[in-house]
Amino acid sequence: MSLSWFSIVRLGLVQMALGSIVVLTTSTLNRLMVVELALPAVLPGLLVALHYGIQITRPNWGFLSDQGNHRTRWIIGGMAVLGAGALLAATAIPLFETSFLAGLAISIVAYALIGLGVGASGTSLLALLATATHPRRRAAAATITWLMMIFGIAVTAATVGSFLDPYSHALLLRIVAVVVVGAVLLTSIAVVGIERGVEERPEPDRMSFRDGLAEIWAETRARNFTIFVFLSMTAFFMQELILEPYAGLVFGFTPGESTSLSGAQNGGVFVGMLIVGVAGTGFRIGSLRNWVFAGCVGSACALTIISVIGFMGMPVLLPAVVGLGVFNGMFAVAAIGSMMALASDGRHGREGTRMGLWGAAQAIAAGFGGLVGAASVDVLRQMTDTTTAFGTVFLGEALIFIAAAIMALRIIDGAPSASGATLVPGE
Repeated sequence: MSLSWFSIVRLGLVQMALGSIVVLTTSTLNRLMVVELALPAVLPGLLVALHYGIQITRPNWGFLSDQGNHRTRWIIGGMAVLGAGALLAATAIPLFETSFLAGLAISIVAYALIGLGVGASGTSLLALLATATHPRRRAAAATITWLMMIFGIAVTAATVGSFLDPYSHALLLRIVAVVVVGAVLLTSIAVVGIERGVEERPEPDRMSFRDGLAEIWAETRARNFTIFVFLSMTAFFMQELILEPYAGLVFGFTPGESTSLSGAQNGGVFVGMLIVGVAGTGFRIGSLRNWVFAGCVGSACALTIISVIGFMGMPVLLPAVVGLGVFNGMFAVAAIGSMMALASDGRHGREGTRMGLWGAAQAIAAGFGGLVGAASVDVLRQMTDTTTAFGTVFLGEALIFIAAAIMALRIIDGAPSASGATLVPGE
């Protein structure tokens, strides 16, 4: 037995809940620290980097979920830990005004919990999808679940943005509490019973985590894809911590307006993923390699436009950010399709470990990219004006996207996307 379409949509609800919590911590709270509290951009950059750094444990979570048919407990438990971390992170915001050290200490604990929760829940969910989805449904399942996650991010960002003005600390805490409680309840209802309804996985050969990870790293396809994920995701996440501050400092956006801007960007990601899902899977137009290449090059062009309009004072930030989201979505869903297809390619019973390895590469790249972007802005603002500082970093991100596009042409096979993704062996 394998997952039905209804069960795939139910797991997509879990992805939606996960995204709705994470967007508050990486977007809204980041903006409040930099603009309202006038803290250096590197501070939220370090905190978000911490939450990504903690996710280096993803291979371990995947390895643990491979041992027996118990992924559900890791999914629900991880979501609860993630929610607790988000509430703690929101609580730290007003504390920064009275005691910087107290706010920092609570934030460190909070973002560590966020990293643990995302790692445990997200890795186990992806492993369940990879093992229980019929091979012919994997690409579509990846598209559905990620579209639902982006939908959750976009709706949460837009809704929170509309309710957050006029801003107050008490209002922030109430909004975050509602989102967290709703996300944990939705996850519990959505995932219960699904794992019992599919065929049990064969038990993997018993070995230590270190030996299991070494076994996966020895697989050429898994190793090549890990390197590609790191490079492309570094580019993908560099703008995450600086886009909203850029909107506030250069274009004068309010907290609500900049949060809504993030929602519009993720709405663009939703559209980009939908385009690839419909064109690539439904009409078999283009290969995964071509969609990844188009998404990377298009993202580079959009970032160049975002940089230039700051110098020219053109009030077109919103459409430029939506365009960036569309091309980001094209790239992301094609890469996810490759990941889902390759998770079961190799020794059986190691799907969770493979997904964990790629998730760790993504998390490290996200933390590295976000921190480098924020730190670069801080350094450049000491040397030049604000607009030039942000614009230079956006252009640097565009160049990394071009490098990722070139790498995609080398390692991803050009077979039609409907037939699944493979990597070119030995490259």
